[in-house]
Amino acid sequence: MHSLLLISRFPITDSILSETFTQLKLGGLPPASASTSGDSNFFHSERFGLNCVRILVNELLDREIVLTIRKKLAEHQTDFLFLKTLLPKKSESLFVFDMDSTVIKEEVIDELARKHGVYEAVATVTKQAMEGGMGFDEALRLRVKHLAGLSKESFREVYDLLTLNDGMDRVFQFVPANGSKLGILSGGFTPVLKLFSEKYPVQFYKANELEEVNGTFTGEIYGEIINREKKEIYLKQYAKELSIPLDQVVAVGDGANDALMLGAAGIGIGIHAKQGLKEKITNWIDFTDLSALVFLFEDSF
Repeated sequence: MHSLLLISRFPITDSILSETFTQLKLGGLPPASASTSGDSNFFHSERFGLNCVRILVNELLDREIVLTIRKKLAEHQTDFLFLKTLLPKKSESLFVFDMDSTVIKEEVIDELARKHGVYEAVATVTKQAMEGGMGFDEALRLRVKHLAGLSKESFREVYDLLTLNDGMDRVFQFVPANGSKLGILSGGFTPVLKLFSEKYPVQFYKANELEEVNGTFTGEIYGEIINREKKEIYLKQYAKELSIPLDQVVAVGDGANDALMLGAAGIGIGIHAKQGLKEKITNWIDFTDLSALVFLFEDSF
């Protein structure tokens, strides 16, 4: 059976469920008027200050129905996910995250640009790219050129300023505790990921390499660019190397550059996602935080 997950910072009452589902004609959906405490298709869980109701259904929901339900639940500041399956008990899974504005709150290139005194120049290129004026690869190369002359030590200084996104500290607790692995695929830069992986339980990472001469960056990217296509490729590669089926892979990101990665994973979740990503995916989190990912495990219910 498939799962509907309703996740909120507040109690999810029977009246909210009834109000949300009464008008929907869904085969296999338990009666909206049923008491959740007495129906075997309803499960409650509370973790990390979040409330979740899981409803088992037989029917696959199309994207339009999911969006309709989500819009209704948004009135109650409740997130909604439709998942074909949850992560099974006693079975290893894999979580793959984007880095900037997903694992951490900041965009590293912006922080480096501020430190180097070229923020406005970098922001202009970013704006052009977001408006469709250039592709990701071209925009990244142009922005990196503005970082020419930046010292290697600057990455440590910027790294020390970075903050985990809300709930990510808990993700670092429950992912390993559930026998799962965690990796990061980033359009950012390797020096930051190297420092990050030395502190947190990150099994693998892939990001952009910057060319360096005598401890100073030249403003050029060394090797391949980790763009949307490469994120998908590496997600599949690492899953294969770890012998983890794709339906037991969770991918999490916030931007359109993460769409292919989220689509390739068995469970793709947008976290406070930008509109460009929302248009390409079905599941995202608006009102809670990364702690909500704990409800992807069957063991959470």
